[in-house]
Order: sequence, then C-alpha cells, then structure tokens
Amino acid sequence: MDRGLVGADRAAAAPWPERSPGPRPVPDRLSPQGVLYILYNDVAWQPLPLELGFGSGQTCWRRLER
Repeated sequence: MDRGLVGADRAAAAPWPERSPGPRPVPDRLSPQGVLYILYNDVAWQPLPLELGFGSGQTCWRRLER
C-alpha cells in the first residue's frame, strides 16, 4: 500500500518557492496615485494603462477597498 511521501522522502520533495509566480507586487504608495488618476481623468478601472506603473485597475480597486 502506497502512503505517499513519508519521513525522509518528504525532505526530498520540491522546496516551497521563495516567491510566488506572477508579476511583482505594486508598492502601496503607487496604488493611491492610480486611484487619483482614475478619478481625475474619469476613466473606468479596467482600462488603466499598465505603462503608468500604478498596477492594474483591479489592483488599485483592491487596495482602495482594503
């Protein structure tokens, strides 16, 4: 009967990644600037240009909500 990884075999499993995959998090100081950009220019949350460096519209919305 196979019980999966046990004892010493567990140490041979893949290590936990030091950083989660995906884009780097946006600094908290940039998110409020993104919110102000959205309010000042009267644009929707989703088409916030990533080139501005504020993160996505979803990121700004989540940080504002938090």
